[in-house]
Amino acid sequence: MKTYRIATIPGDGIGKEVVPAGQQVLEALTASSSGFRCEFENFGWGGDWYRAHGEMMPANGLDLLRHKDAILFGSAGDPDIPDHITLWGLRLKICQGFDQYANVRPTRILPGIDGPLKRCGPKDLDWVIVRENSEGEYSGVGGRVHQGHPIEAATDVSLMTRAGVERILRFAFRLAQSRPRKLLTVITKSNAQRHAMVMWDEIALQISREFPDVSWGKELVDAATARMVNKPDTLDTIVATNLHADILSDLAAALAGSLGIAPTGNIDPERRYPSMFEPIHGSAFDIMGKGLANPIGTFWSVVMLLEHLGEREAAQRLMSAIEKVTATPTLHTGDLGGKAKTAEVTAAVCELLMASAGHSPS
Repeated sequence: MKTYRIATIPGDGIGKEVVPAGQQVLEALTASSSGFRCEFENFGWGGDWYRAHGEMMPANGLDLLRHKDAILFGSAGDPDIPDHITLWGLRLKICQGFDQYANVRPTRILPGIDGPLKRCGPKDLDWVIVRENSEGEYSGVGGRVHQGHPIEAATDVSLMTRAGVERILRFAFRLAQSRPRKLLTVITKSNAQRHAMVMWDEIALQISREFPDVSWGKELVDAATARMVNKPDTLDTIVATNLHADILSDLAAALAGSLGIAPTGNIDPERRYPSMFEPIHGSAFDIMGKGLANPIGTFWSVVMLLEHLGEREAAQRLMSAIEKVTATPTLHTGDLGGKAKTAEVTAAVCELLMASAGHSPS
């Protein structure tokens, strides 16, 4: 029987609640399937680790993760620690250390969820946002000088390389090609950012010639926000820079009903290193420890994890269970207008997985 080595990193806040829920769902899935099993190792890195050790993860952290098959991550963020420390010290250290350059965020309106776009049906909002995840506006290039003086200055440089842009655009075109509509929108801001974003546009045109069956077009990032609201059915696969996709994907999740349901995968397409899967909702310290967190975003991230490992039948079983749960209003958590607790939603998904044993889609 195939065994997958899964690292779990709950991180901070509600990550400590939803990641164990995700592990519980994976265990229920494997208990009701003879195809594979998962071997978990938990890493207690994050804000608490920082308070004890002065760092968000140990210096050899990447080596401890390197031979895992996948990583399930919760969230990074602590109200008592500056955000740039929590982000760069843990999540981005893993993403950049393992060159997880493709951040993939599917978005659609799940059954039973009332999205804010009243004229938008489930078939009108079915997107995948591809985010460049290794450079761009979050490259970390920059600095501060003369701190505390009137002449203090700070810079953050958006660094784009031809190699980095080519590989993410080629990944996005290939993903669009695999979807039924074969439609790609390339987000840009080359009207104002006349160097790096112009190169981005030029490379998009170059890569498009490799995919003649994909229909594609450009959209300025500000115009894209309006298009996502007013004409969601005109979008399918979307690719954008690190910053632009970060913003657009949160808007996408909100339009689909809640940030609590949204998943993401930080992917190394070449599979040199483990890829990392996580909900996008953040640490949400205001509801931490109350059992109120929505675990659906984590469960959907587990679906992506399974797909990445090639376990598509198991992924379909889990996605089917998720959709049955979201279709049940009494199982909606507070972010969806309901009163269900994290444990109730988790138990419901596990029960459906056990009930579906032996009746998996072929």
